[in-house]
Amino acid sequence: MTKTMRMMKEEIKLTDLLIELTDARIPLAGRNPDIDSVAAGKARVVILGKSDLADPAESRKWLEYFRGRGAACILADLRKKSDLKQVISLIEGVCEEKRAADAKKGMKERPIRAMVAGIPNVGKSTFINSLASRAMAKTGNKPGVTRGKQWIRLSNKLELLDTPGVLWPKFEDEKKNGPSRLTIGERLALVGSISDGVLDKDELALVLIGFLENEYPNALPERYGEISAEARTGDGVLMASPEYAHAYAVLEAIGKSRGFVTKGGGTDLSRTAGMLIDEFRSGKLGRITIEKAP
Repeated sequence: MTKTMRMMKEEIKLTDLLIELTDARIPLAGRNPDIDSVAAGKARVVILGKSDLADPAESRKWLEYFRGRGAACILADLRKKSDLKQVISLIEGVCEEKRAADAKKGMKERPIRAMVAGIPNVGKSTFINSLASRAMAKTGNKPGVTRGKQWIRLSNKLELLDTPGVLWPKFEDEKKNGPSRLTIGERLALVGSISDGVLDKDELALVLIGFLENEYPNALPERYGEISAEARTGDGVLMASPEYAHAYAVLEAIGKSRGFVTKGGGTDLSRTAGMLIDEFRSGKLGRITIEKAP
């Protein structure tokens, strides 16, 4: 990670624009905070990707948030050609502004160079591959065309520098205000931006249940049916942390409703937890935004 950030600090000197991808479900947690210092003074386009999975009302607030801070911002499902077309149009518009500003200074016209950045699993590969498939040529005669970096000529007016997805070494925040407030690590884990082996999936499922019942109370009943009164009270559940006794009981009830039974006749909670997280990530629980706009 340190090596990649060092490379980005050097390569940003060659660029005019930063294109930053983040997940519309976690717009701030899905951004490497070091990017702000790396790209200081550069024009910026923020793409809120995976918009089809996020709460539309919250997404509109996030658009206002980023635009209010001077970034050109757009919502997009980068698998859709229509959304990709709008993203390219926005980028080209920002480039035209930069080109016009350069012309006023008497600078010779040249392709605008943009760095593309984003954390792992944010959709950057989908974006880059979609652009590369229509690119005129890959350019290898300038700095940056080495291990993990690639210049892509999108047109005779725009060149992109792809960079590796990178997280930052330490997530410095603590959970506050009960189970609906998630740590940065939990937010990243829920959308799959850090390995499932980093945080225990069973515990992560309990965190997700607590969040959903506070912020999206209809999500679980609409998908799995009403949870029994016994499960909702957490009767008979032994947990080391009383905070999650109720969520544990709900997870158990969901597992029973799906028929996830162990050989001993109990509920297979690990299988249930994995299923719950997968269905959240795929949007089967509805369009849900984990981070609310400030």
